[in-house]
Amino acid sequence: MRLPVPERIPPAEELGRVHFVGIGGAGLSGIARIMARRGVPVTGSDDNDTPFLAQLRELGVTCHLGYDAAHVGDADTVVVTTAAREDNPEVLEARRRGLTLLPRSAGLKAAMAGHRVLSVAGTHGKTTTTSLLTMALLHAGADPSYAVGGVLTGTGRNADLGEGGVFVAEADESDGAFLVYDTHGAIVLNVEADHLDIWGTPQAYVAAFEQFADGVDPDGFLVCGVDDPGGAALAERQRARGHRVVTVGVDRPGDLRAVDLRAADGGTTFAVERDGDLIGEVALRIPGRHYVIDALAALAAGLELGQAFAGLAAGLAEFVGTGRRMEPKGGAGGVRVYDSYAHHPTEISGDIEAARSLAGDARVVVCFQPHLVSRTRIFAPEMGKALGAADEVVVLDVYVAREESDPEVSGALVADAVPLPQERVHYVPQRSDALGVLLDIVRPGDVVLTLGAGDVTALAPELVARLEERGDG
Repeated sequence: MRLPVPERIPPAEELGRVHFVGIGGAGLSGIARIMARRGVPVTGSDDNDTPFLAQLRELGVTCHLGYDAAHVGDADTVVVTTAAREDNPEVLEARRRGLTLLPRSAGLKAAMAGHRVLSVAGTHGKTTTTSLLTMALLHAGADPSYAVGGVLTGTGRNADLGEGGVFVAEADESDGAFLVYDTHGAIVLNVEADHLDIWGTPQAYVAAFEQFADGVDPDGFLVCGVDDPGGAALAERQRARGHRVVTVGVDRPGDLRAVDLRAADGGTTFAVERDGDLIGEVALRIPGRHYVIDALAALAAGLELGQAFAGLAAGLAEFVGTGRRMEPKGGAGGVRVYDSYAHHPTEISGDIEAARSLAGDARVVVCFQPHLVSRTRIFAPEMGKALGAADEVVVLDVYVAREESDPEVSGALVADAVPLPQERVHYVPQRSDALGVLLDIVRPGDVVLTLGAGDVTALAPELVARLEERGDG
């Protein structure tokens, strides 16, 4: 469900009692937590009893299971997830009573009120970079508020209210949410066409990022990744308009550049140069070149806020990941299993590269589930090409999510595009059959990576359990 964004979005304290439809999701649960901590009376409902609900209940938030008009209670404002159906009884009740209805983006803006907002945007890497920046600022003593699209392992939460004046937010472009926020400082990691079911054309997608950058506070700043052509072009255009832009890069020189990259202990160490001068070294505990860019962007934003390099670098060194971003799920019999949210060709390439750095001379086995019919229709050839960097590939059918299925668009389009020998590519339409296929494939030493934004994530713990059961542990 897409709700219009009101012209004026009052601060959370002016919303009265707030009810959340879909409170168990990563997005709305974080907003609800922050509002509750600001003293706003909060309730909510969800179909699923997610781990986020337990944390909210600890704050005294009433969280209903299932949707019912009675759950709206005496709310004044209702915040609605984009996943809600038009016939949701709580939404219908709110409309019948003339209550204020807010989409997720407006709810988050209300929760941000009174803070300097740092918005982290880009086609890829938003969750990791938001988390890295949060950890860096926490260790630097800035005590930020934050809202992340996943669980920040260092805190065990996806959002919280800090005592400092800064609010770090993952700024999602998929539904235009990043255009709603009043941003003081922004990070744009990359700009590569995606979500064309919403934006229509690559040109419209790029124009949305331009609008986002134009909306940054004139006294603020924009950090852009210049290894990505879209990010580099945005930086050039914004500088030409007189905006404060800080560029970061590994392969291309930026105002901050990571040099001397070294894989070590499952992570990456690198030196940082500013305008060609060495300013220090960062040791990440997560593998992969793309995460170096994420960390560099977080570091640049922290420096722009006036924080010291040493404190920021210490926070980056303590970061151990977020849920579903190269998340270790365990292993047995010499097989290590990871799960990641990657669903775009560039993300797939980055995570397979990270898995390769972990595997060394051993094999990388990938199980990939395409996400969305529209994305698969457009990007299947590129997805297949990216998967070709693995040694063995299992491809599931498309996770349909919010769209209607299309018999002409299936996971076979991706599997057929994988440039590996036929015997090393396995198209398994049913997710329920994938576990058996993986158990037949894997052998000691392998790094197994489950990839996708759908229910493929459940496979990783299932695989670990079965490896242990058959005696590989």
